[in-house]
Amino acid sequence: MNWRSIWRAFTRNFGWKLGSLILSVSLWFAIVGEPELVSTHSAPILYKNLPPDLLIGAAATDSVRLELRGPASKLTAGNLSDVAVVLDLSSIGGPGERTFTLSDNDFHLPQGVTFLRAIPSQLRLQFAHLEKKDVPIEVRIAQPPPSGYRVTSQTVTPNQMRIAGPEPRVEGTASAQTDAIDLSSVTQSSEFHVNTFISDPQVRLESSSLVTVKLTIERVGDTP
Repeated sequence: MNWRSIWRAFTRNFGWKLGSLILSVSLWFAIVGEPELVSTHSAPILYKNLPPDLLIGAAATDSVRLELRGPASKLTAGNLSDVAVVLDLSSIGGPGERTFTLSDNDFHLPQGVTFLRAIPSQLRLQFAHLEKKDVPIEVRIAQPPPSGYRVTSQTVTPNQMRIAGPEPRVEGTASAQTDAIDLSSVTQSSEFHVNTFISDPQVRLESSSLVTVKLTIERVGDTP
């Protein structure tokens, strides 16, 4: 083969060959030549398989910071948006304290990203029995009726509320309170629809908070 034949073979479809070479070099720099960085990412903590009769204490941490290593393009907020720590609580048998040490088994990272450490590296959780009970409704009066009138009786429907929460907090809750009712301009028996409130933030209502309060208001000195 003479040099002319070699040159023709080399220059045939030269544009395509040049384009392929440029693309190959670009891909090499994108994959192999991309700088590797270390970054931190805040990840939420998710819990699975919590026994239905248990609750997690209110002081539980809701997120951790993960220190990660990988190519710059893999450490963007978009690529890490689905990263979350998932703790399996199926082994929790009852109330008490339990410590979890975080590792790369507790979450899934994008390909090419390596887990270095978590801050904090351990989570200590408190578990309590889920308790439920019925408590009476306490009617609150913001302002009494005008001078010369008084409240002679009251009824609340329903007269009890079912509450639920950690056992010690539920046992310490004696009642649910209505929103305060202003009677400063009320001179006759009236009906009010008001919400009820539980002061302990760890205790919740199991049903609607709305109740109906019927107040009998009479003039002072009238015979009931």
